[in-house]
Amino acid sequence: MKQISVIGSGTMGNGIAHVFAQNGFKVNLVDISQDALDKALLTIGKNLDRQVKKEAITAQTKIDTLNNITTFTQMKEGVESSDLVVEAATENPDIKLSIFKELDELCKDDAILASNTSSISITKIASVTNRPEKVIGMHFMNPVPVMKLVEVINGYLTSIETTNCIISLCEHLSKTAVPANDYPGFVANRILMPMINEAILSLQNGVAGVNEIDQIMKLGMAHPMGPLQLADFIGLDVCLYIMRVLQDGLGDDKYAPAPLLVNMVTAGHMGSKSGNGFYDWSNGIKDLKVSKQFTN
Repeated sequence: MKQISVIGSGTMGNGIAHVFAQNGFKVNLVDISQDALDKALLTIGKNLDRQVKKEAITAQTKIDTLNNITTFTQMKEGVESSDLVVEAATENPDIKLSIFKELDELCKDDAILASNTSSISITKIASVTNRPEKVIGMHFMNPVPVMKLVEVINGYLTSIETTNCIISLCEHLSKTAVPANDYPGFVANRILMPMINEAILSLQNGVAGVNEIDQIMKLGMAHPMGPLQLADFIGLDVCLYIMRVLQDGLGDDKYAPAPLLVNMVTAGHMGSKSGNGFYDWSNGIKDLKVSKQFTN
C-alpha cells in the first residue's frame, strides 16, 4: 500500500493523516470544507512542531510529513487511486453509510475500505458495498499520533486477507493492532462507556463530586485521566450515542444512559468541544476547573 485516503479532517481524521504521512505514505485528506482542511493542516503542523521540540522527530521529518499530504474537497479525485480509504467522518450511521456507498462506486476494485467508527456495526457499513470482504474497522485512539492502539474490527464478511493486511499496515505505523469482532461497542467502548456512565450516575446520585470521582480513579486505579474529564474530552454527545448503541444492540437496560448525561447533551453541554461539560473548558486544559453547575 502506497496511497492512502482519509475522509474527514476533524480531530481523528487529521491525526490519522498525520500518522500515515509521517510514516512515508502519500495521503489524500478529503473534506467537503476547504476551511476545515486548512485548519487540519495547521493542527498537523503544530503537532509536528511539538514532536520536533521534544526531539521525537527532526525538522526535515516535519517537512516531509506535510509534503506527503494533499487535500481534496471532491471525493472522486481524493479516492480514485487509493489502495486504502480510512473514513473518519462524524459518528452518524446515515452519514457513514452514504460515504461507503459512494466509496464503493469510486474506489479501485481492490481497495480496502476502513472506518474509524467507535461503535457503528462494520457489518452494517459493509452491507451497502459490493466488497464486504474488503470492509474493516480501524478504530484509532485519540490523540492518534500518541496512542499506540488500533482496534481492528472484523465485520461478519471481512476476509482474513483484509484483516492480516491491516494488522501488518498498523505495524508499519508503529501501532499495535488488536483484533475484535463486530458486536456493539466492540471492546474499547463496551468496557469504557459503561464505566463513564457509572461515574456520571455516581455524580448524579451525590456519591461524590466531579473532582473527587476523577481523583479517586486517577490515584486509585492509575488512570491517566478521570472518567468525567475523559467524557468531556470524548464529547458528551458521543458518549450518549454510544450508550444508546449498547442499550439497543444488546437489549439490556444496564446500558441505559444516565439521565444527567441526557440532560447535559440536551442543554448543549457537550464537553470540551462546546466549552462546558463537567469542567469549564473556556480557558483550555491549562486552567481546567469544575463547571459551576457542579460547585454550588
